[in-house]
This record gives sequence, structure tokens and C-alpha cells, in this order.
Amino acid sequence: MKSVIATITLLSLLVMDSAFAVKPIYSGGRDRAAIRGYDPVAYFTENKPVKGSKDFSLTHNGAKWFFSSQENLETFKANTEKYTPQYGGYCAYAVSSGSTASIKPEYFTIHDEKLYLNYSKSVYKKWLKDKDDYIQEADANWPKILSK
Repeated sequence: MKSVIATITLLSLLVMDSAFAVKPIYSGGRDRAAIRGYDPVAYFTENKPVKGSKDFSLTHNGAKWFFSSQENLETFKANTEKYTPQYGGYCAYAVSSGSTASIKPEYFTIHDEKLYLNYSKSVYKKWLKDKDDYIQEADANWPKILSK
């Protein structure tokens, strides 16, 4: 009987662990969309977060992406690697610490032609003080986080 209970417990833990595995793209918020439904291309072209529209959307890497225009959607499709936020759109500072966290679309940085997002204003301020080191740490941590 003890071995049956131990087996059930082990299987439950394995199922629970896989249920909470990190997805490659953070898709939170009401729409369950990448970047909470904001247009990833607009960060580069307008240097600000711009809400996307369901009228201009696609599924990429398992997540819904919304764009503010057909042009931005086409731009994204032509170069998804450039416009996809780093670390799947999770908070870059959290990834540098070996974990994940949601983001607020207004706290972002474009650095070396890459988009980084942060959890909050206070985290964003911390991130800006030493982003190069945080990026190195996050780059090292991201593959480990994905493989959990």
C-alpha cells in the first residue's frame, strides 16, 4: 500500500511540475496574448508601447501576438527574431535572477536592437542602473529556466 501511495504522490508531483513549466513566450493579461496584447514592432518604430488589435494578429511560438497595423504585423512576420522580446517577454530583471515574472508593457528598454521588458517601475529603475550585467546573467539563466 505504501508503494502505491508513493507512486501516486510521485506521479502527481511530476504532473504538477509540468503544468507549471515555463512557456517560451509569456502570454498574460486578459487576452492571454504576448506582451499583454501590445504591438512588439511599435516599441522599435514609435519608441513606446502601443496597444495591438485583434484585427491584426497572428500566432507565433505558441502565443497570440497583436499589432496596431497590418504593416507592423507584416514587419514582425518578416523578422520575428528581431521583434520578439528577449526571454519570451518575461521580466528581464527576474530572468537575470534565475526566475520569471510578468511584465508591465510601459517598462521597457531597447538595447542593442533588442527589446527588454520589466515587471514594475522600481524593477525598471534597478534594471537601468546595470542592464549590461543583468543581460549577461539573464542570457545565462534563460536556457536553464526554459528547461525546468
